Amino acid sequence: MPFSSAQHTSRTLASRADQSSFDRGDVAFIILSGALVSFMIPGLAFLYSGLARRKSALALIWAVAAANAVVVFQWFFWGYSLAFSSTATNGFIGNLVHFGLRGVLDAPSPGSPLIPELLYSFYQMEFACVTVCILMGAVAERGRVFPAMVFTFCWMTLVYCPLAAWAWSTNGWGFTWGVLDYAGGGPVEIGSGMGGLAYSWVLGRRSERELRNFRPHNVSLVALGTYILWFGWLGFNAGSAFGANLRAIAAAWNSMVCAAMGGIAWCALDFRIERKYTMVGFCSGTIAGLVAATPSSGYVPIWASLVVGLLAGGICNYATKLKFFFRIDDALDLFAEHAVGGIIGLLCNAFFGSKDIVALDGLTQIDGGWLDHNWKQLYKQFAYVCATCAYTFIVTALLAKIIDMIPGLHLRETDEAEKLGMDDVQIGEFANDYIELRRHFFDATVSNDNLPPSDDKEKVSSESEATVAAGDRHAVPDTNGHVRQHHVHTAPKEGNGQPNEKDPLEQTRSGDVRHIV
Repeated sequence: MPFSSAQHTSRTLASRADQSSFDRGDVAFIILSGALVSFMIPGLAFLYSGLARRKSALALIWAVAAANAVVVFQWFFWGYSLAFSSTATNGFIGNLVHFGLRGVLDAPSPGSPLIPELLYSFYQMEFACVTVCILMGAVAERGRVFPAMVFTFCWMTLVYCPLAAWAWSTNGWGFTWGVLDYAGGGPVEIGSGMGGLAYSWVLGRRSERELRNFRPHNVSLVALGTYILWFGWLGFNAGSAFGANLRAIAAAWNSMVCAAMGGIAWCALDFRIERKYTMVGFCSGTIAGLVAATPSSGYVPIWASLVVGLLAGGICNYATKLKFFFRIDDALDLFAEHAVGGIIGLLCNAFFGSKDIVALDGLTQIDGGWLDHNWKQLYKQFAYVCATCAYTFIVTALLAKIIDMIPGLHLRETDEAEKLGMDDVQIGEFANDYIELRRHFFDATVSNDNLPPSDDKEKVSSESEATVAAGDRHAVPDTNGHVRQHHVHTAPKEGNGQPNEKDPLEQTRSGDVRHIV
């Protein structure tokens, strides 16, 4: 039976009455914060592209953009329901009561009664997007992008949604136990860092040739991406107060201080060894500080962020050496930056967590950490870190192995494709028109008058018509028109004058493979 005009009017008035309980300033603030978080995604794309070789730069931008789209669909489809179902009967994962965002509209959100659940689901979706986009750094220079998208949907369902439920759902075991995780040290940072380590382990190491003499192709893009991330991170952390309040301001302050101290600490350690201030090093430390601020910025006093940032910059710097011990080619150092940084922030909450800082939002009350004589908070944080790390690595590795065994979904490209570059093999476009530059180089330097006869002529002709840059970035033609390799960097020699045959992954330094996020 259709509703009468009076019934329709009464429903409209009731809906307006429900919405009147929401603070419009808080709503506007969270919308803006969500937009800032979404701006982190192009920041990650630029960062990864700058850190990669020129021949694989665009593939990483594509992977980040496509992963973002997959996560948006997954979150709408069932991701939000699995992470934040209020009717779930366990502390591990939610149910499908909000399948397709069903029933998610104007009810008070789980995060704050001052914003609607529809807005809360949007904001949390941006967190999920950033997490998976960070994880996409694991495919650098040898991963196939389509299987990575299949992996993304499954990983969101089996890893991220449970981690988010543990930390933030009102039924999650971490939330009910009193674990302090403000903006995602577990779901976002450990999830992406440990997930990236597991994915890199399944993919395997890049070829020995690709590991030697590696340098980021565009440090300017690295710096641009870092500052875009820094800007967006203010919305990431301040917005997690779910209101325009003093706690949000404290979180923004803590984020800035942690980022600054992280950059200073990293550069100081690099200068002590290399006697140079590298831009990649400063960007690495800045992001390490922001990562540590993610779980802690809404809990600790501003002075404590000096300690948190310095610890993050120093420890994450040394953590970049762990991949040599594990013999895992974590090309962009997701583990050292995100997993280790997130662990530092979570553990610092046990020492510096303050109930006075949390109370600044006017709603939340906690027992605090050691500053408030809550000594047991340390073992809670430690147990949460161990559970999150173990679950993420094991499930991610198993999931990647299973997908890799499915015909047509093998995760890694061939060795030949790795030599050609992911841009040419998978994308068909190039970030810097490098292939065109190489073709024009041969057209300008190899003339028909001095081409060698017969077979040699055909060889040079095929080189000049090649559509790929198979590692010949420093190649120059000799007087006969042949291409000879002219590498700028050579392997270091031992005292006996023989080349050093160390693992090429171990020969890289801060400006090479040891990269960030």
